Amino acid sequence: MSEAGRDRPAGPWPPGQAWAKLARGNDRFVAGQHRHPNQDAARRNSLTEGQAPFAVFFGCADSRVAAEIIFDRGLGDLFVVRTAGHVIDPGVLGSIEFGVAILDIPLVVILGHDSCGAVSATVEAVRNGVLPGGYIRDIVERVTPSVLAARQAGMSTADEIEAEHVRHTLRLLTERSRLIGDRVASGQLAVVGAVYNLRDGRARIVDSVGLDPTP
Repeated sequence: MSEAGRDRPAGPWPPGQAWAKLARGNDRFVAGQHRHPNQDAARRNSLTEGQAPFAVFFGCADSRVAAEIIFDRGLGDLFVVRTAGHVIDPGVLGSIEFGVAILDIPLVVILGHDSCGAVSATVEAVRNGVLPGGYIRDIVERVTPSVLAARQAGMSTADEIEAEHVRHTLRLLTERSRLIGDRVASGQLAVVGAVYNLRDGRARIVDSVGLDPTP
């Protein structure tokens, strides 16, 4: 039986089981023991009539942080939304709500990472009071509340600030989207905030709501 067959539950995915599946894939990635599931011609052909991903990923657009690779997944497994610094706008909220409401996905993962350029640019802008031009300014302005909150909490290192930005993004997502908040409250959905380490390849949870730890 294929890995997909072994892992798929009979009914809807429980959020905890969806995360456990992702965690196993990240373990394989860290160990260099990739299975590359669901990446063959048969899988490609099976998806021509529709999709049933088991997780939404909202992550940074950084080229080093590709969810399908980091979590050793394949075609049709993940519904991915990415912006620089994983900043939220109406298009992001609509995309995530589509995954949750229309595709009935039980898990949303917010994936930040160390050495994030958007966070570093915001820290520098807060420090010197000079905002960048163009639409980069919009990204910096959206990250600024996270940087200010981190400072107010006594956080000073880049890793601490980046983790706080993930937590802030999680709060924004669950507060601004009634659909997502309601699904979390009903136990149908979990939202996980994780930070990816570029050097060791590990994605670590820094916050979550609605996550049942039982695989």
